Amino acid sequence: MTTTVPTPPPPAPPTEAVSGRHLEWLRTEVSEWRADGLLTDAQAASILGRYHESRVFSLTRLLLALGAVFVGVGVIWLVAANIDALPPLVRFVGVTALWLALLVGAEALSSRGSRRLLVGALRIMAAFAIGGVVFQAAQSLQVPAYEATLVGVWGAAALLQAYAFRAVGPLVVGVAGFVGWSLWQGLTPDPSFADVVFVVVLTGLVALGLAALDDTHHRAFAAVWRATGAALLLAGLFISALPVDDDFTLSGQWWNLTLVGLAVVALAAGALRGRERTSHVELAGGVVTLLLALLLAAWSAGASVEEMTLATWAHTAVAVVGYVALAVGVAVLGTLRDSRTLTSISTLALVIFTTSQSFTVFAAVIEGAWLFLFLGLVLLGTGWAFDRGRRRLAAAIETDTTPTPTDGAAR
Repeated sequence: MTTTVPTPPPPAPPTEAVSGRHLEWLRTEVSEWRADGLLTDAQAASILGRYHESRVFSLTRLLLALGAVFVGVGVIWLVAANIDALPPLVRFVGVTALWLALLVGAEALSSRGSRRLLVGALRIMAAFAIGGVVFQAAQSLQVPAYEATLVGVWGAAALLQAYAFRAVGPLVVGVAGFVGWSLWQGLTPDPSFADVVFVVVLTGLVALGLAALDDTHHRAFAAVWRATGAALLLAGLFISALPVDDDFTLSGQWWNLTLVGLAVVALAAGALRGRERTSHVELAGGVVTLLLALLLAAWSAGASVEEMTLATWAHTAVAVVGYVALAVGVAVLGTLRDSRTLTSISTLALVIFTTSQSFTVFAAVIEGAWLFLFLGLVLLGTGWAFDRGRRRLAAAIETDTTPTPTDGAAR
């Protein structure tokens, strides 16, 4: 008599860890699909069974990202320290081999379906390692390590890696390199006040144009470029709002002119190829911000806040209204795009701007404890109005996008 041993069922595939917010959204959508007859109960259960809520996502990502950054910085530091014990060729070959090992290893693990967090950490280390290759090559060619060009080459190499392998981590490194190079190149050796405002805002415009282009291909890339552009626009307008009495002079150095060309090309390409109306609004808002920042930089309002004149008050009023409008606009975009990064940037920028204006302008009128009381009330009121407006906008968007019974019947 033979006994048949039942074959054990195949192991269930590992489920994907997602945030609680995304999992709740998916449950709502699946429920609506079931109500509309698009899914059966078994299909809905199968879809939801592929995901589980992650409770250690933020800590894991933080540790891996910090580890990757520290390793990358350590590689560049070792190169910059000029290891005299090894010949230049050996150092260059060693750093290049490390970069290739990280790059190939990350993509090999990605093709095998390994965990995305581990792959992302290796990709970030590879993006930093290419910086080590750049600096080591420059050292071998007797190029000074403090050249802005090296930062630009490093950023370009990281961007090339990001777009070649669709990797967000190297993109962040590349964007940081591009922004650092642009500001470094445009603000040396002796920039005027107008140059500072011009370069910072124009670099933000280039980032916004690239965000509009990436909206059609890779939304994660677009989010990085958009957050960078928004932060630079807010920083540039903040600088232009300072009561600096300086002649309005824009230098004609090559990078300023090149930056103008890049901004025009990026804005035109983003406007023509960007499919979203929101992207067009962002680009238009960036151009308006540039014009307002240059107007404030050219406005002679006096360099001393201790002697408040009519011109100073007018300059402050225009700066406050313009900056608040820009911060609120960034917050609205964060709500429309469901981006916590944009909302956080706008909130932090508004708090910093309000505090700065209170201590530089209102300190000439309000003194001592009354200044802190006034500032506290302003911050409380601003925060309450800001959050209330954001919640109302989010509720209005949710109401507009929720299908009515008639819409469901029509489908």
